[in-house]
Amino acid sequence: MKQMPRLAQASDETHITSLVVHVLPPHLAALEQQLGGLEGAQVHGRHDSGKLVVTLEAGSAGAILERVAQIEGLPGVINASLVYQHAERMTPEDNRS
Repeated sequence: MKQMPRLAQASDETHITSLVVHVLPPHLAALEQQLGGLEGAQVHGRHDSGKLVVTLEAGSAGAILERVAQIEGLPGVINASLVYQHAERMTPEDNRS
């Protein structure tokens, strides 16, 4: 599988986005595995009709948008539809872990 570049995360923010990735059904299993292996990505569900529920976590909105564009460019992906986006500033206490 093609290795995706890793996106740097800013240390003072966190952005979490959920999306539905529509894929061609014959590519479903391979894309589920590939998306699950991306830094900051988790696959939470799938439907055999060709839908994957995915969350992305990154340090900026720009990094999220870059990752969504990368996902949309993968072979077998029809579309990635953003469902929800949340952002918050990290406190010094959050960065201690």
